[in-house]
Amino acid sequence: MIGRIAGTLLEKNPPRILVDCGGVGYEIDVPMSTLYSLPDHGATVVLLTQQVVREDAHLLYGFATAAERDAFRQLTRISGVGPRIALAVLSGLSVAELAQAVTMQDGGRLTKIPGIGKKTAERLLLELKGKLGADLSLAIDVNRPAPAGNDVLNALLALGYSDREAVAAIRQLAPGLSVAEGIRQALKALSKV
Repeated sequence: MIGRIAGTLLEKNPPRILVDCGGVGYEIDVPMSTLYSLPDHGATVVLLTQQVVREDAHLLYGFATAAERDAFRQLTRISGVGPRIALAVLSGLSVAELAQAVTMQDGGRLTKIPGIGKKTAERLLLELKGKLGADLSLAIDVNRPAPAGNDVLNALLALGYSDREAVAAIRQLAPGLSVAEGIRQALKALSKV
């Protein structure tokens, strides 16, 4: 099993990269979050990897962080979710955003990802519940009641803010706010950015 690759980055052809490691070029599929964090061509790169062996191919998937690789492993353990769908999920959401969606049972965020339908999103939410580490503590304050945080998050998403902007705004809120006050303060914080 190949668990880590260190070498020279030769090519970037999303979602695949080519890494030269001791004269051997490894083709590695990576999520977009990892692709964006890679250095320029010719630079040294280190990736954590997951090898997948099929009848017709040996595939290598690379990740910038251990959390991404762990989430990939959790996703591929789910029936009907293969490496391509797992890669799409990690390209569409960060690990913290995925954990938040699972904790809040927010299938709408998952269905925005290409290749994820309503049934697949429901299966992901069910299977991943409690398996992505600290879940909400990755994205928003644990002391805040989840329904208020969820309502504020959904309101910001409905207003057109991205997942990252909405989560960042929610992190800045004081615990125990009402939904209306939370939305007002989040919008105020977002207008300063």
